[in-house]
Parts: sequence; C-alpha cells; structure tokens
Amino acid sequence: MFYKHNRINNLKHLEANRKKLRNAPTDAERKLWPYLRKGKLLGKRFRRQFSVLNYILDFYCFEEKLAIELDGQPHYTKEGLINDSERDAFLREQGITVLRFENRRVLEDLDGVLGEMEDWIVNKTGC
Repeated sequence: MFYKHNRINNLKHLEANRKKLRNAPTDAERKLWPYLRKGKLLGKRFRRQFSVLNYILDFYCFEEKLAIELDGQPHYTKEGLINDSERDAFLREQGITVLRFENRRVLEDLDGVLGEMEDWIVNKTGC
C-alpha cells in the first residue's frame, strides 16, 4: 500500500525515539554524517533518524527517495534479517530504495561506501 509521505513521515509518537537516536549515534553514523549533511554528497540533502510510518531510517534523502541504513550485529541475527526484509519490502512499496552498509565497512572503507552512494544517485542502479 502506497502512502502519501506527509501522512506517515515523522509521526509524533516516534519523536522522542528519533531524538534519542540522533543524540546517541553509532560510531559509523557519526563518521558518515559529515559527508551527507548540508548537501555534501552530490548536493543531495539527507536527514538523520527520519521515520516512515513506524520505521526510523538512519539517513534519508527526500529528493532521491533513498534510505541509507547502517547495520550492526543485531541485523545479522535470524530475527534481524527477517525484520530488515519486512522493513525493506514496506519501504520499496513506498518507492524508497534502501542501501545497507555494515557499520564496520563504514568505519574501514568510507570512500567505498560514499562511492557506492554516489554511483546509485548518478545511475539509479540500486544495490
């Protein structure tokens, strides 16, 4: 089901949780954010801890309908993989592409991660 973005984005009941997440970023989020903020990645504006319905996205670009998710260990459990699959399917239904990167990769290969994001934006190839 496709929702209009103004009815499902940043719902009030998630406001405290979004703020908590913004104020306590992971090391990977802290390292990536300076390269996404203020249009530094190809002039695209990203927001941190943006929610779509009940899902809080690590980073989101409205213009590209692009979510960037940084995944730590909980995402690689059976339950985490199932949850991510359901979440990604819902976001795809909304026309949102999700690019996922392992936290460790952001910390060790930031240039490669940024390159993949740039490639997706320029070519809209998805990953």
